[in-house]
Amino acid sequence: MPLPPALLTRFGLCLAVAAPALTLRLSGTAVHPVLAMLVFGAAVVAASFLLAWAAEAAQKDISGALAVALLALIAVLPEYAVDLFYAFRAGSDPAYEQFAAANMTGSNRLLLGFGWPLVVLIAIAVAVTAERGRRTTAAVSAAREGAVTSGRAGISTGTGTGTGTGTGDATSPRGGRRARPLAPRGRALELPRSARLDIGFLALLSVLAFVIPALGSIPIWFGVVLIAVFGLYLWRAGTESDDDEEEFVGAAALIAGLDRRTRRVTVTGLFVVAATIILLSAEPFAEALVESGGSLGISSYVLVQWLAPLASEAPEFIIAVLFALRGRGALALVTLIASKINQWSLLVGSLPIAHALGGGTGGALPLDGRQVEEFVLTATQTLLGVAILLSLRFPRWAAICLLGLFAVQFVVTGEAGRYVLSAIHLVLAAILLVRGRAGVLPALRAAAGRPEPTGAIRGPGTGSGRRIDSGPGSASDDPQNPTVESTR
Repeated sequence: MPLPPALLTRFGLCLAVAAPALTLRLSGTAVHPVLAMLVFGAAVVAASFLLAWAAEAAQKDISGALAVALLALIAVLPEYAVDLFYAFRAGSDPAYEQFAAANMTGSNRLLLGFGWPLVVLIAIAVAVTAERGRRTTAAVSAAREGAVTSGRAGISTGTGTGTGTGTGDATSPRGGRRARPLAPRGRALELPRSARLDIGFLALLSVLAFVIPALGSIPIWFGVVLIAVFGLYLWRAGTESDDDEEEFVGAAALIAGLDRRTRRVTVTGLFVVAATIILLSAEPFAEALVESGGSLGISSYVLVQWLAPLASEAPEFIIAVLFALRGRGALALVTLIASKINQWSLLVGSLPIAHALGGGTGGALPLDGRQVEEFVLTATQTLLGVAILLSLRFPRWAAICLLGLFAVQFVVTGEAGRYVLSAIHLVLAAILLVRGRAGVLPALRAAAGRPEPTGAIRGPGTGSGRRIDSGPGSASDDPQNPTVESTR
């Protein structure tokens, strides 16, 4: 089966973008650091798109929560390549120790402080637009039939189905229990019950994260613990069932539409080509970032902390935004949560090992005062994110709050200011943890693989599959969520 022209065009564009970097690397040509940063950075972005398309299309053959976990892992492989290079190089050159931590904390905070709110706000905007369209259509239809009698046409009466024409007599198909009323339109993005697996693991990692600043380093033994947590996460994700049909967008949809043999050959080829580009580009890109700081008058630490993650995570953000625009906001957010998990586990756990392989001694990747401060801020931000997620409901105000706190850190750059900002994250997290305490045990139980009590109330749309999405018009499936309100 031949590849579609549209797919070939996308592949050709990515290869054209990466070609200059491959030419420079293979020929050994030296260029100005700023030019090298742009050329090799563009190659990393191009390879990231190829990886993201291949990983997403691979879900056609790998279903369930495991597919989401693997997609999240593969999508950030370019970031791993850059970060592990810094850690490896730090083994022989202590000046590079700061950059390994800088890249990790920057990408971690970028993902939660910018990526999560972006997806949530887009998903809510799409839901609001869809609801307005349904109400307008319902009002026009009712007016034509002469059925508008009370001015309430198109207002949902509590069925939770999102059709805008409910009867108010909703019952659960799982046991005749009355369904939870629909959450107010435009106020929150609802997550499926299966998301508790990811939330539980992220909660565990958010607590373990505070061990790093307390020790002032990342010991190899602690890295092994984090890698073991990631292995357990993959195993638990692999046991999750999935009965829903996958949905693909863009190039991934074109790949998924191929016959099985062609699809698998294409996916394998993309992985090989993308990995080759990344391996050839990661080192010169990482070196160029450090050397470009002096030429541009910008701190090399800042370039490594923010520019490298922007390049490596751009495709992941774009894919998540596309899902949110298509009304699949919950799926997009769960994928970003999975990325957060593998950053705090596999990535952080690999840093001291790479440092040791590069010649480092002492059995740990050391951190200076600034890096400790960065880890504290990143850990408190993660804890706040977990506290928001516990109720399986991501409110619009929480997304705006996270985005605002993320923006403030670019203004508050001093050590004292960073610790104050960390304290603000902790206070907000404590308040939300108290409010959402009913969701703590279910999340930890999901991570441990223990089933929920048989007496748990389930509303419609709760199922076990990862692909269940609460896009526009869906209701919360959390029976313990006290903040769900009726639209009546």
